[in-house]
Amino acid sequence: MTIALTIAGSDPTGGAGLQGDLRTFAAHGVHGLSAITCVTVQGTRGVRAVVALEPSLVRAQIDVVLDDLEGRVPVAKLGALATADIVRAVADALDARPGMLVVADTVIAASSGARLLDDAGVDALVSRILPRAALVTPNAEELRILAELDGPVVDEGGLLAGARALLRRGARAVLAKGGHLPGAPIDLLVTDDSVLRLVGERIDSACTHGTGCTLASAIAAHLALGRPLEQAARRAKAYVADAMRSATPIGPGKSPLAHFAPKNP
Repeated sequence: MTIALTIAGSDPTGGAGLQGDLRTFAAHGVHGLSAITCVTVQGTRGVRAVVALEPSLVRAQIDVVLDDLEGRVPVAKLGALATADIVRAVADALDARPGMLVVADTVIAASSGARLLDDAGVDALVSRILPRAALVTPNAEELRILAELDGPVVDEGGLLAGARALLRRGARAVLAKGGHLPGAPIDLLVTDDSVLRLVGERIDSACTHGTGCTLASAIAAHLALGRPLEQAARRAKAYVADAMRSATPIGPGKSPLAHFAPKNP
């Protein structure tokens, strides 16, 4: 059995956070372990409150499952980490297991604007998580913040500049997501040696809640299954597009994606 771990916040709608991650893992035939970092109070119309757990409790959740299944969990996917102390607790747990791949969805704020990582947490993310990450998956605004760019990312050149800045800060690979930019959604998978353009299509859907979480967790699932990063990114992007097309709204705001077993997992 292939196993992966998500370390993320709880989303009551089941669309994002660790619930969305676990659904994505299951759709790909991967058994999901989880460690909760924070509890969100949210529906399809947005986030009302965020309560962070004690960092020691977050660390204990990670340790108990990884100690129990020693050597059997190849990949950890990170989502919302909420505070600098939680970032450091997670980083300490991962540093104790250097062989584990880390896919970091660098969640700073919800699409509604609610903060899911404080300012000190952003600094800790850059200093502790980026150097540990096999892949980070920032959107355009997260890229601007993490790379400390002078202005907003508005085009493909900005995505590339931001991605290269994160590589200099220690990340081994960056998937710079351009879905919020005008035109066809283009993501750039950037390493020290290559730049891969992943071109998608603009899908008109009310079911977009959890797209970033789903993309990162689908990549993590493919990596856990032993696939190379480029193939994992391509398949994950296709999975998210199919999940958006197949979804039916469940509420008046942004509804979750549809999760199902992909045709070619």
